[in-house]
Amino acid sequence: MNADTEHPNRLTPEPDAPSEPIHPELPTDPAEDAGSLSHVPVLADEVIQALAPAPGRVFVDGTLGGAGHTGLLLAAGATVYGIDQDPFALDRARAANHAGLHVLRGNYRDMVALLAGAGVTQVDGILLDIGVSSFQLDDTGRGFSYHTEAPLDMRMSQSGESAADVVNSYDEEDIAAIIYEYGEDRLSRRIARGIVYAREKAPIETTVQLADIVKRAYPGFSKGIHPARRTFQALRIHVNDELGALRDGLQAAETLLAPGGRLAVISFHSLEDRIVKRFLLGSEVLSPLTKRPVIASEAEQATNPRARSAKLRSAERVGAA
Repeated sequence: MNADTEHPNRLTPEPDAPSEPIHPELPTDPAEDAGSLSHVPVLADEVIQALAPAPGRVFVDGTLGGAGHTGLLLAAGATVYGIDQDPFALDRARAANHAGLHVLRGNYRDMVALLAGAGVTQVDGILLDIGVSSFQLDDTGRGFSYHTEAPLDMRMSQSGESAADVVNSYDEEDIAAIIYEYGEDRLSRRIARGIVYAREKAPIETTVQLADIVKRAYPGFSKGIHPARRTFQALRIHVNDELGALRDGLQAAETLLAPGGRLAVISFHSLEDRIVKRFLLGSEVLSPLTKRPVIASEAEQATNPRARSAKLRSAERVGAA
């Protein structure tokens, strides 16, 4: 990747400016609360209400993770095809040996092909719980959190380009563009300059190294949400092509859902939610079930920090498949 590479759909970083959010509604990254999390599925009741599982129905959990939502679908008597690209998540699911669960390794963006390989061409419901999972955040060796020292990795699939590869090899302009587009940080240019300056002295290999570099780009920072939050979010999204996978996954859902089938998508920040909203509004075969996203109750937010930024949008397949 170099400065001459064109980036369709990529924003050009603005000049350095005060560090207020571009989108004031941008919720706190769930990584902020990683240390206090155990695996509890967010919006559990709301997801079940949206998907309406029942005995004999077939569902896809495209982001299996800790199988929290899948467990609820199985408890309702449904069959579930759980997809995940994280080999550790797959090992946990297989070890649990849930009756009615079929585990498939891959990215949910490829769910049509993955399901076809299992002999399935239509399903009654699809769940997508987007972003990094609680287990990935809690695993201090994966490099998703800036709170603990770890290799700068962030790869959900444990293969391909890592976050360390990006910060140590990309041009300053490209690093700034990634941080601005996916982290919505107006100090993206200043952060990118700091990264390039630091790597000239020594490779940036750990989460704490990068977090300290970002912090130095924020003069006067002393307390509150760590300024590295947006940079870590941006690198994670880029490394895993999360937004591209979301767009492909939504299109795949249109193909897989049987008439009357339901789609439920949980997002955790405005970039994801905006894509889901626009896709559902523009779809000719998916009819939104609610006008606004469903958010967690105050009680759930109090007991499960990850739920604070969760938004659920759902839709039903209409017309012939």
